[in-house]
Amino acid sequence: MRVPIWIVGATLLTAASAQAQRPLRCDPMNDCLPVPTVPAVRATPQVLRASTQVRAQLQRGVLRWEVTETFVNRGGGAGEADYLFPLPADAAFDDLKLSINGELVAGEILSADRARAVYEEIVRRQRDPALVEWIGRGLVRTRIFPIAPGEEKRVVLRYTQPARREGDALRVDWRPPRGARGGARVAEAPTSFTFDWDGIEGLGTPYSPTHELRPVAASERRVTANAGDADLTLLVPMRAGREPAVTMLTHAPAGDGRWAMIALTPPAERAARQPRDVTFVLDVSGSMAGRKLEQAKAAGRQLLASLTPGDRVRLIAFSTDVQTWRDGFVPVTSANRDAGGEWLDALTATGSTNISGALHDALRGGGESGALPLVLFVTDGEPTVGLRAPEVIADSARAWRGDRRVFTFGVGADVNAALVERLAVEGRGTAQFVRPAESVERAVAVTAARLAAPIVRDLQVRATGVRLVRVHPELPQDVFAGQDVVLFAQVEGSGDATLEFTGQGRDGAVRWTQRVQVPAQEPANGFVGKLWATQRVGWLSAERRRHGASTELDDELRALGTRWGIPTELTSYLVLEPGMRPDRVVNTGGPAAPAEARFEMARSAAQMRDAKSLASVQDVVMPAATASDAPRRTIGSRVLALRDGVWTDVAIPARDRLRVVRVAPYSAAWFALAKESPSLAALFAAGDAVRVAGRAVIIETAADGVTALDASAVTTLVRQFGG
Repeated sequence: MRVPIWIVGATLLTAASAQAQRPLRCDPMNDCLPVPTVPAVRATPQVLRASTQVRAQLQRGVLRWEVTETFVNRGGGAGEADYLFPLPADAAFDDLKLSINGELVAGEILSADRARAVYEEIVRRQRDPALVEWIGRGLVRTRIFPIAPGEEKRVVLRYTQPARREGDALRVDWRPPRGARGGARVAEAPTSFTFDWDGIEGLGTPYSPTHELRPVAASERRVTANAGDADLTLLVPMRAGREPAVTMLTHAPAGDGRWAMIALTPPAERAARQPRDVTFVLDVSGSMAGRKLEQAKAAGRQLLASLTPGDRVRLIAFSTDVQTWRDGFVPVTSANRDAGGEWLDALTATGSTNISGALHDALRGGGESGALPLVLFVTDGEPTVGLRAPEVIADSARAWRGDRRVFTFGVGADVNAALVERLAVEGRGTAQFVRPAESVERAVAVTAARLAAPIVRDLQVRATGVRLVRVHPELPQDVFAGQDVVLFAQVEGSGDATLEFTGQGRDGAVRWTQRVQVPAQEPANGFVGKLWATQRVGWLSAERRRHGASTELDDELRALGTRWGIPTELTSYLVLEPGMRPDRVVNTGGPAAPAEARFEMARSAAQMRDAKSLASVQDVVMPAATASDAPRRTIGSRVLALRDGVWTDVAIPARDRLRVVRVAPYSAAWFALAKESPSLAALFAAGDAVRVAGRAVIIETAADGVTALDASAVTTLVRQFGG
């Protein structure tokens, strides 16, 4: 049987690299509502996007996303689609699945060099691979070629991100794919959006300022919307108490470390205002002409109105040259507010974009009397005069910045997202990206309102009873009204512990404490470890960029990618056809090896049910890779390595004294366990031969295992396994 000839490639790129062919190098965000470059598809004219299905689930402060894209070829010849999808800067890649012969197939993590070699060899053979590579966090790129006439292909992308608070609500942003690159025609497909949320106390009913939401049923926490081709924003009201709220979710698989997500919600009462030195920097280059500039001016006037006596203000505008209102800071008075507003009104858009010159003027002075120095920086483009290399600009800004906090606003689709994000991250601020249809005035106003009430400066966290290590994002941080603090850390130790948050408020030292329990084992909440690993990868990559590669740093990057199933600079995510093995692909030369062909025929004949036949074929024609080269798969919070034909839980060596229960695949016992435990069902799906460790039992699927279990035995096994 001839294998269908189509090739899919997926690459993690960035907004900046998509525009300027250079990778984004971005540190983890302290607090951001990232809205990267608009997703797009470049396709041959006959290839259309048939549909987009989006599902977002809010669970215990975490958003889980699943996006399904379907492409169809309506032409008479082979077609191609080139799909770009933006990942939020704080999101953790879970997996990407591709439809191959009607089956959705996931991938596994290998070293970057090995994955690319395998991928290129399979492409040469015209088989069905997919490769997800790390070039900085930003975009997932999926290329599909060729798509036969009348054929449909699906791409399913899943990722996770912390839910972020904006004022008194959690904000969820979806930006639907639209438009085209390279002049190719792309149909705007219907986009269905579904949002589910948990019943945590303090959450209200979601609403949207952009779309009509339809409740599915009164008894369900689910709403849907027809997103069409417009950007969708959804807000979930949340009620803050008068006391600070601290929550901690832990993930502690058997014998394999502990990780925590720590969230702090400050008290609801409004903090006493602290004096501030505020610098407002506005891009007035030619590309800002029209509505963008008028909104930015309105944002500046609103910022002036939000300032109070005791604050000081400075206004800077830049295009080819940099111009300032007054010399240095001026006290906030009614007269100065009026004069500043008149200066803003008189600005016109013309000339080039001198970002480095504006930063040099903005990042000096202020804070001499203990005032909090804040810089709000609005731009819509790339640097075109002055310093032009983003790396040089960022490094210079770090040298100039001192104690100033930097909040950036990227306006439109042409902004250098990498630079805008990095300036904010390194400046202990936030970055926001204002979409073409969104109000610049509103984005600046929301941030200005939050900055009006600093609650704590230089927030730190420490634990007694356990030890927090490798905390990300890095501390200290500043906390403002309407803002949560979300941290990820590794935890050493278990049992009763106390978290202590300390910092400086208007009236002196601030101290908040919370008693927590750190379990010795907690197999749930696998997303906690993956989100921590994603933050850690961003931090290590930034260190690698600044100081160069080292053996220790590279080893940690590889280990993180392999352990958590995420692409890094040194590891890639590879999807192969069912039954193909990377160790049987590279350097084989020519068409598929006869052994692989025999395996495919045996696999088809067995119809994935005759485990004994499949295992025997695998033993003969697919010898296992060595331990160092063994393929791995990440399923939930677990990593399975293929050892002697068995997908084996890597945590088992530390748990090898546990009782072992063997179950025949696809038997009544197998189905009963899968039905009772979603975790086991997902693990069983890895293959016919699986060996996984739970809290008090190891479960193994094998042809000679038991075929039937009574209800009591099933319940006991699931309880001993731990979910």
